[in-house]
Amino acid sequence: MRKLIMLAGALALAACSQEPAEDTATAEAPVEEAAPAGAVANGSPAGVYEVTNADGSKMTANINADGTYSDVAADGTVAEEGTYAVVDGKTCFTPTTEGAKPMCFTESAPGDDGSFTATPDEGDPVTVRPATAATTE
Repeated sequence: MRKLIMLAGALALAACSQEPAEDTATAEAPVEEAAPAGAVANGSPAGVYEVTNADGSKMTANINADGTYSDVAADGTVAEEGTYAVVDGKTCFTPTTEGAKPMCFTESAPGDDGSFTATPDEGDPVTVRPATAATTE
């Protein structure tokens, strides 16, 4: 469940833009990339998403255009919140919730219904759907 919650943070949006850095970055240093305002690494917009973990458990990820996110458990409690950004082509979530750890996700291209797979650096992939698409099926 914690990994599922952290993904919602993976729907993290990159609402910040950055000037291109000079050639002083090393291959090991993460490079924060400009993304469309209010979008995660694959270009999906800010919004409410249903996240389904590999074990079938679900949660709601609220990805905000201001670069913040919150993950809401099935019982309606906020499980995690923080900020997100696009770093090295991945959506990375930095939680402010005590005990939660930062996590980055590689996302597939969105399908016709806006759904995509988000694969964390460690752990099982999750399926992410815009809440409107998830509730109309």
